[in-house]
Amino acid sequence: MSRPIKINNHPFRFLLYLEWILLAIAVLSAALPHPSPRFAAKFPELTICCLVIFGLMGLRLPTNNYLTKIIYTASEVLLIIITGIFGGRTARLFPFLYIILVTRSCLIFQSSGRLFITFLSFILFLLTLQYRFPRPPLPPPTQEKFRFFSFSLAMLFGLSLVFILLLMNAVLSERKSRDKLAIANEKLRQYALKIENQATLEERNRIAREIHDSLGHSLTALNLQLETALKLWQSNPTKAFTFLTTAKELGSKTLKDVRQSVSTMRSHLLQEQSLEQAIATLLEDFYRSNGVIPICQINLVYPIPIEVSTSIYRIIQESLTNISKYADATEIKLEITTKIRSLVLIIQDNGRGFDLKQNTTGFGLQSMRDRTLALGGEFKINTTPGSGCQIIVDIPMTRLIT
Repeated sequence: MSRPIKINNHPFRFLLYLEWILLAIAVLSAALPHPSPRFAAKFPELTICCLVIFGLMGLRLPTNNYLTKIIYTASEVLLIIITGIFGGRTARLFPFLYIILVTRSCLIFQSSGRLFITFLSFILFLLTLQYRFPRPPLPPPTQEKFRFFSFSLAMLFGLSLVFILLLMNAVLSERKSRDKLAIANEKLRQYALKIENQATLEERNRIAREIHDSLGHSLTALNLQLETALKLWQSNPTKAFTFLTTAKELGSKTLKDVRQSVSTMRSHLLQEQSLEQAIATLLEDFYRSNGVIPICQINLVYPIPIEVSTSIYRIIQESLTNISKYADATEIKLEITTKIRSLVLIIQDNGRGFDLKQNTTGFGLQSMRDRTLALGGEFKINTTPGSGCQIIVDIPMTRLIT
């Protein structure tokens, strides 16, 4: 249920201020004495009371209960009729009261209700106009002028009501669209914040898995080597020196893993270079570290969006990292091909392979699978112990249109 329209939540306060100005002028016209009885108000106290009540009713417009809206509008119409009949010269301002009535109805009713109130205001205006003008017999020229004046005044007032109705509909429609846009923007902001938090959580989990899989194992082995060296330092210095040498090698390997992890977390790698150039640099670093030159074949027919290129680069990077750590491969093949409906990435090695049923939760495999699924693609692994590993990534065409 919507809240009633008050001063603090009025959508158009300038209309409220304009109502007060018109009503203040009407109250002064009724309160000040006039030398001609013809223009004096018959019951100024009644007129002022009706105008004050009419003005106070504008401070709270009902919007939730249909019966309340009808009673509220009927009360306004009754007050306007009383003012038009007994207001004297104040009655000259009663058309403006109908305009106020139409603007208020636009705020509390839907389209059908607004049209009805506008039509009712015009009919009441004609009836009140007929009541206010003199009725004695007039000469034919005067009657003709009187009819023309009445017709012109009625047409002008009717067009004014239609203009007010159309203007209020346009303004309210624009405000409604703006409110919907603001709500949509707020939902989008909350969704983006949720995605950001989710991405942050996933990145933390990824870093935790990386530390556990690489640094944790290396540091544990390093600690065991140092503890053994300390125990043998006095009784068997030669053997202790061997353990220290092994610890030194583990420390170097751990430092290398740290640098590689930091390099992996670098962002925007493909903003200043193409995917082909980034892959070439990656393969060169792999060769320097492992002494194996991967066989690379890249066939990109059309440009690839940056988010897809980044994911492909990360998948290749993580695949090479896993091959370097666990595969002991001597031959690696890398192939990227754009087909009619998809982009296909194939990474294959002749290393040790592994059992998929026992090794499906490591950082590398899970990260590559998540990146592929995020692009709406398909991720496959073909491997058995002792027969190498083949990774196939298939990204659909819908993600490749730039």
